[in-house]
Amino acid sequence: MDAGAVPNRAGPDGDTAMRRAVLHLLTALITLALTCAPAHARPRAQAPPPLGGCGTAPPVEPGTTTARHVDSGGTSRSYLVHLPADYRPDRPLPVLLSFHGHTRDAAYQEQLSGFSGLEAIAVYPQGLVGTDGETAWQGAPYSPGVDDVRFTRDLLDQVQQDLCADPRRVYAAGKSNGGGFTHVLACRLGDRIAAFAPVAGAYYPETGPCEPAAPVPMISFHGTGDDTVPYDGDPSRGLPPIPDWLAGWARRDRCAPEPDTAHPQPGVTEQRWNRCAGRGDLSHYRIDGLGHDWPSRTANPDSAQPAALDATPLIWEFFQQHPLGGRA
Repeated sequence: MDAGAVPNRAGPDGDTAMRRAVLHLLTALITLALTCAPAHARPRAQAPPPLGGCGTAPPVEPGTTTARHVDSGGTSRSYLVHLPADYRPDRPLPVLLSFHGHTRDAAYQEQLSGFSGLEAIAVYPQGLVGTDGETAWQGAPYSPGVDDVRFTRDLLDQVQQDLCADPRRVYAAGKSNGGGFTHVLACRLGDRIAAFAPVAGAYYPETGPCEPAAPVPMISFHGTGDDTVPYDGDPSRGLPPIPDWLAGWARRDRCAPEPDTAHPQPGVTEQRWNRCAGRGDLSHYRIDGLGHDWPSRTANPDSAQPAALDATPLIWEFFQQHPLGGRA
């Protein structure tokens, strides 16, 4: 050791303490520099991407109903779409699919369901002509043999690409054969459509096995005076009794086996299955004496006779309670 050198008495512990002090000092200086840096020098959080057609002018005029086309499996398919008069491209809206019955068309279904009066993107798909020369949907013995589930997917792709549609709030309803097809969609597209509402549904065995990947919300309506799709079923056509069809959905949704029953008004029985699994929710309205009609308190294209209740507002309320991913 040089005679003039000062001996190092810190030892190993002293070296460690000194390194820690230097590290703390450097950390403090870096933090101070970042805090004092101008705003433009700091990284910014990126805004989430827009939802589909949000942020762009719609290809159809708000407040009107417009015919549109989409290619599906090499076939040009058509549908009607209605936007609310106050539609804004910065406000995502629910999408309501409404499927017409056998022999009917999209324009008839718009008048029947009244979905164009709701604050939503109302879509009325058009079925193709089936084996009996009348329009029909997949799942019926007289259907045209096309893949209407694929058509529904392709239609939704186009709607969500062109319009400000909320992908968590896509819903499907239908009347008669369209109600039966709504059942098919509940079996196969529960990951994309949030809730379902068949009215006077025709649930033919040709729909095939129903094995949804997860429980789905379902509200349905049927009249005991329905001669077209009898409430007690029609074995000659393979149509099940409505209570049996409901029991099937109670099993799929893993609900309590017996529903709670109420009579909200004379001639109407409301059934609600509780303790369903996941998103499962099952409700049914039985209307005494009602024929093969979409229930309405006022005259509609199905019937000039008023029914005991209005199905459309009940469907709309149910839909709003059941977005994908949880309750609203």
